[in-house]
Amino acid sequence: MELIVGTDSTWSVRAWICLQLVNIDVSEQVIDLGSANYKSDILKYSSVGLVPVLIDETLVIHDSLAITEYINESSNGGLYPRNIKDRALARSLCAEMHSGFSSLRNQCPFTLKHIVNNVEISSALSNELTRVEAIFELAEGPYMFESASAVDAFYSILAFRLKSYGFIFEGKAGEYQYSLLNWSLLKKAITQAKHWESAS
Repeated sequence: MELIVGTDSTWSVRAWICLQLVNIDVSEQVIDLGSANYKSDILKYSSVGLVPVLIDETLVIHDSLAITEYINESSNGGLYPRNIKDRALARSLCAEMHSGFSSLRNQCPFTLKHIVNNVEISSALSNELTRVEAIFELAEGPYMFESASAVDAFYSILAFRLKSYGFIFEGKAGEYQYSLLNWSLLKKAITQAKHWESAS
């Protein structure tokens, strides 16, 4: 398999973590999303023009959520809980992360650089932070469910983003955020993302 990733792309990092979770080896092709020609570079691999893209022989899959589902099926359900209700909740949480939190994305863009400016907390951003805190409070332990899953892959990047802007939760939500920030796979993913940036 080959994974087409982009610099400073949280979508790409999520897909990479999911692959690592189930021990699927892939080669990587890095697209510099800051370059003037990035769109044409992506179009060489996918007609959609977005990253990440997973290529498995003749199969080309775009969109991080679709890639997650393919990885899950390719690993005999390795990315989601075994319990049917937990699995449904896991998919719901991943879908919410995938399509929601627009204010967080806009006001707190993902970056590997040091943040020096304070973010003005709009009412929309405040509401989203409250929602994220409520989600984090659902965690059963160091992971959202009994063992690491796609949910942790998706929300660990958010935990990193929040910390970058000085948003640290307390209580049970803070414990889960702390666990994600200290998760070895997230640390490897951040190192990998820095490598993508330097290699582009």
